[in-house]
Amino acid sequence: MLHVVLKDLKYLDSHEWVKVEGNSATVGITDHAQDHLGDVVYIELSEVGAPVSQGDSFGVVESVKATNDINSPISGKVVEVNEELNDSPGLVEVSDSGELKSLMDADKYTKFCEEDNIH
Repeated sequence: MLHVVLKDLKYLDSHEWVKVEGNSATVGITDHAQDHLGDVVYIELSEVGAPVSQGDSFGVVESVKATNDINSPISGKVVEVNEELNDSPGLVEVSDSGELKSLMDADKYTKFCEEDNIH
């Protein structure tokens, strides 16, 4: 299975991604995670205005295979939630852009996924 790992995103080891534009960020789960989850049957996200912290859960995704937390790659405040969940589960306002340094770039995340598939 070919997974798309985009170069302009940053990745958390729990398979969430973040794309920062100014002081706002879009957060989602990766193709790798979606492939392992299978068909998603339910998603629960934080309310608009809720604070989020880097690495902490701000939602839950339930699939036919498992239920998993959705962790925030960055700290901030939820300013918008994508109700239709087309491409991203939510938008987060960034409170500390320095946290991006602790996330994986596309090359490191690709290697992480390859190693994850071995185990």
